[in-house]
Formats: sequence, C-alpha cells, structure tokens
Amino acid sequence: MTIRLAVPGDALALLEIYRQYIQTPITFEYELPTLEEFTRRISDALKQYPYLVLEDQGRLLGYTYAHPEREWKAYQWNAELSIYLAPAAVGKGYGRRLYQALLDLLSLQGVRTVYGVVTSPDPASEALQKSLGFRLIGVHKNTGYKAGQWRDVLWFEKSLAPYDADPQPVLPFCQLDQQQVDRVLAAYGHEDPPA
Repeated sequence: MTIRLAVPGDALALLEIYRQYIQTPITFEYELPTLEEFTRRISDALKQYPYLVLEDQGRLLGYTYAHPEREWKAYQWNAELSIYLAPAAVGKGYGRRLYQALLDLLSLQGVRTVYGVVTSPDPASEALQKSLGFRLIGVHKNTGYKAGQWRDVLWFEKSLAPYDADPQPVLPFCQLDQQQVDRVLAAYGHEDPPA
C-alpha cells in the first residue's frame, strides 16, 4: 500500500473512481468531466496543494486533494478538502489514512484551517470528518438539487495551527522540502496507519 503524489498520467484511473459518484449526491457535478479536463484539474491543484493517491500493487484505490476555500488573498490560510475512494477501498480505513497525510502536508505548508464539505446524509464522510477532529460549523439547507431532491450540505472545520499575528504566506506545495513530504507519505503508506 502506497500513498504518493498524483501525476497527470493518473487521470484516467482517478476519473474512473470519480465516475461512480456522478449519479449520486456526493458530488454536485452532473456530468463526468472529460479526461482532458480532469487531467487539467490535477495539474492545477498540484501548483498550490497536495493531490494524493492511494495505490495498491499498481491499482489506484482513492485520491484526496486540497483546493482554495475562497479566492481572496486573506483566505490563503484556509483550504477545502475532497476525497474519493473506489468501492474496494471503502470502510477499510484508507480514507482516514489519505486524509491524515493530506492534513500533515497542509500543516507543513502553513495552512491554518481546513474545511470538509459533505452532502447530507453521508454517514461515512461525516464519520471521517469527526474521527479526525473536525467539528460541524454549519449547514447550508437545500443548497443543491441532485438525484431528484434538494440536498443539505454540511461544513466541517479543523484548525491545523495557531492563529498568530503576522502569519507567513502559505508555502506552495511544490516548494516544500522533499524529504519532509516523503516522510509524511511513508508514514501513512503502510498497512497500519499511525494512531
């Protein structure tokens, strides 16, 4: 079991994982992106944040990534998280492992607050957020229409670091020390994730 950085060449396999969610309320996208669009999304995300994949014997089982929570510069210390797992990986603790690696890398970048956004109901995603210390901060009622009904969206929040005065700008992911990145990925890319 390996957790590694995604590369644009992973796009086809990751798109197949994402395909299973398109007809569900878990994502609010109505149509599966093209391979070119999905490849672009991976490349764009990696310019600023980690985009991680879980791989087992060459087969991709899931992915997680961060993206800006909002566009203005004053929000740069925040990130919104996304995670998707293949059916074979659900319920085995892999999501927690992936998410924790992502959180550790975001901490190294200087991100202070992360948000998990979950369409309700989604007991597995809600449990994942809570198990990692996220707290529910709000509900957007009837905020999206998907799969034949109006859906609520839950916002979860977690602080990663103190809110000191005069914070340093968030370091783009590509500028992190590679040895630190490798240590984080190795820590979660084995069968027994750290407690």
